[in-house]
Amino acid sequence: MSLGESIGEFLALRRNTTLLLGALVLALTGERLWLGFAPKYLETLGAGVFIIGLFDALQTLLGAIYAYPGGWLTDRWGQRRSLLLFNALSLAGYVMVLCWRHWLALLLGSLLFLAWSALSLPATFSVVAASLEASRHTMGIGLQSLVRRLPMMLGPLLGGWLLQHYGWPEGVKRALLGCIGLSLATTAFQWFMLETPAADPKATPDSASFSAVVKSFTPALRELLVSDILIRFCERLPYVFVILWAMDQGGVDAQRFGYLVTIEMLTAMLCYLPVAHLADKHGRRPFVLATFVFFTLFPVTLLWAQSFAWLAVAFAVRGLKEFGEPARKALIIGEAQPELRSRTYGAYYLMRDCVVTLGSLLGAGLWSVGPRINFAVAAAFGALGTAWFWWFIFRRPPDARQ
Repeated sequence: MSLGESIGEFLALRRNTTLLLGALVLALTGERLWLGFAPKYLETLGAGVFIIGLFDALQTLLGAIYAYPGGWLTDRWGQRRSLLLFNALSLAGYVMVLCWRHWLALLLGSLLFLAWSALSLPATFSVVAASLEASRHTMGIGLQSLVRRLPMMLGPLLGGWLLQHYGWPEGVKRALLGCIGLSLATTAFQWFMLETPAADPKATPDSASFSAVVKSFTPALRELLVSDILIRFCERLPYVFVILWAMDQGGVDAQRFGYLVTIEMLTAMLCYLPVAHLADKHGRRPFVLATFVFFTLFPVTLLWAQSFAWLAVAFAVRGLKEFGEPARKALIIGEAQPELRSRTYGAYYLMRDCVVTLGSLLGAGLWSVGPRINFAVAAAFGALGTAWFWWFIFRRPPDARQ
């Protein structure tokens, strides 16, 4: 076996997974060119605080609502056709925002341009499940997670440069044109993917029913969902307020806050591949337990983070929360029935994120009482979620999927 073949085998690269990685880089880089600057762009278009908050809420809510129909379409139509449709919807949204310079265009367009990242999530994991043997699922997802972090670093850098040199109206226009160009290139990568057979409707006559998909959840998947909801409350309570704490209590400016985010991303990227390899080799559940511990530790470290050095430690811990994320996602895939795999993933995320959306409201209330109260309650949710996972899943004898 040549060196290239050895690397490809270690990284679990196949035709479809490789093309998917290319599509992810292009589509997400285009999205990140401008989407992170959308709140400020809304302000320049005359939108008030309520409209900006509504736009943020739409992103969270649509991410939850779109997950299940994305899985349903993937199971019914196949991965390639579904991804092409989702990309076409996103393109339509970008064109709307480009041609109609009004804050309403962003609200209405979000129903379309968020289609790729939200609807395609079940499809991307279905590609991994269909292209790789079960023992390589964690590596396949880990490589996806690593690749997703690259646009999160590159897109804002390029978009910020455009805005700095051309100003807001012209800079956003150029960023959107670049986004559209990258989306068209994404279509080319998706076009050459090999289509896998769609699910046979006769084999699962009730599979289109959301309740039937939920009933198909194994006991382990149900317990994972409960622990995951508790952990995401831990994440969500302080989520939007971390930048306020860093600037007001830690004394950092916007540029140094960017350095903190870079520390977080680099830490996460360093984790993905070695941990994914070990999880596929030695079992996934210990790594999921470890990532839940890091989720819990982040708000704890913020309690003492009142300088750049301590904030750097806190953000490194925040990056470590990605430690076992590929293993957690591989557990979901492993617990799903093959003919319901995409819909199972979509239903899981729909239920989880709809519930966790309430965490934003609870976090705002706790923050108004006091930042340290917010962090303490978040850590309590994390400890409860970690304990739930340990008691109901980790202690059980593992099977081949775990």
